[in-house]
Amino acid sequence: MKNKAQVSLFIIGAIAIIVALGLFFFLKGETGPTRIGGKEVNTNSFLESCLENKIRHTTEIISEHGGYIENNFSISFKFDDEETHTLISYLCYNKNYYLPCVNQEPLLIQHLKEEIKNEIETDVENCFNEFVSSLEKEAYEVNSDYYGFEIDFAPKKIIVNVDGEISKTKSGETTKQEEFGVIIPSKFYDLATIVQEIVYQEGKHCNFDILGFMMLYPDVKIEKFRTTDSITIYRLKHRDSQEKFKFAVRSCVIPPGI
Repeated sequence: MKNKAQVSLFIIGAIAIIVALGLFFFLKGETGPTRIGGKEVNTNSFLESCLENKIRHTTEIISEHGGYIENNFSISFKFDDEETHTLISYLCYNKNYYLPCVNQEPLLIQHLKEEIKNEIETDVENCFNEFVSSLEKEAYEVNSDYYGFEIDFAPKKIIVNVDGEISKTKSGETTKQEEFGVIIPSKFYDLATIVQEIVYQEGKHCNFDILGFMMLYPDVKIEKFRTTDSITIYRLKHRDSQEKFKFAVRSCVIPPGI
């Protein structure tokens, strides 16, 4: 009788765990793959595939132009190994002589997030709606709401947090998912943090020790070119990903003829 009681308790406990897990996943909503076109497709994977090229292209433009999609406060310049001139923004500038430059983007990381967000805003919503349409083509009954998104950075990645809801029903079974995360591998943030440090040093000491920095961080190559009118152009390049970031500085300039 004692053994039977123990077995009964074990079975009841196992059933309770299974029910609890089933309820948890039901309330949380499905985050696993959905079959689209005969293939299993995860929602986040679909959005990543849809957005990756656009995000990479956007960060490439921003990096090429000194942290902006477009900016009139810039200088036209090209390095010797480049084919064309590009407009490179001033991130630290002082029009006066002798004085250190003034940081033009004290909140550079936040600014870069906003630049990316403004450029891909339509694309994110279109990709979300495209996924909903793909579900409907697979005979799902879909209810969806799109609320927007935010850009976030982390070392070696760009993160797009999409705020929305998708509830889909097929064969009498309904699943729901809220919030979606897109992760794009990139050294964009890693380079931007170095740019911040260079701008800080230029604004404080009118100089940045390139060789000393590259000894500590050999993954990044830093070049600078001094123009005839004493403008300094920096170019950072990550050796693994080949991603670049260029920007201009005018700091502690000595008047001509002195």
